[in-house]
Amino acid sequence: MDLEKLKLYLPKYLSSESESELFKQLKEFPNNINQRIYISYLKNDPIIYQGDGIKDLLVIQLPQTDVKKVNSVIFSNTCDIDQENKRNFSSQIVYSPLIPFSKYISSLRENSSKNPAQLNAHFESIRKQQITQIFFLPKIEGKIEESIIFMDRIQNISNDYVDRSTLPDVRLISLSDYGVYLFMFKLSIHFTRIQDKVNRKSD
Repeated sequence: MDLEKLKLYLPKYLSSESESELFKQLKEFPNNINQRIYISYLKNDPIIYQGDGIKDLLVIQLPQTDVKKVNSVIFSNTCDIDQENKRNFSSQIVYSPLIPFSKYISSLRENSSKNPAQLNAHFESIRKQQITQIFFLPKIEGKIEESIIFMDRIQNISNDYVDRSTLPDVRLISLSDYGVYLFMFKLSIHFTRIQDKVNRKSD
């Protein structure tokens, strides 16, 4: 990571103190994926923020038709789902299920043909955010265990489904400047790589 070039892409709305702190944390990546990616002071805000963990959103895994309530993480841009932002069309909340990392580990150990050393290396890569398809979330005692989000298991629901007055009760996590920077970086890599090596030309 070229840290000097990275400075060009730091958020421009941060105070100099916050920018310095974010830059310091990015310099320590990936050996600092811990509770510093979270903050608590937004818990009572009546706004759903990108990267928030929200309890009991509806999830369906097509072609199965059963619907479950699953803790999930918000992919939508904060502004797009702000109910004060009036539009000519209704917005949907876009999110992905929050999966306990322990379940993923158990599943691979039971079903994978890879040896334990290979699996452990894979799990460590996930914890260091090195798998482009997966975002890792560290444990918060009493709130979430170590968890992962698959970037390709996206759901959506009406923006009115989450009552903003209940957010303090249903919001599990909010991401810090550092956490949301990592989250948006992973989203960008997963969805916007222009490296498919296909010469598409023009008609």
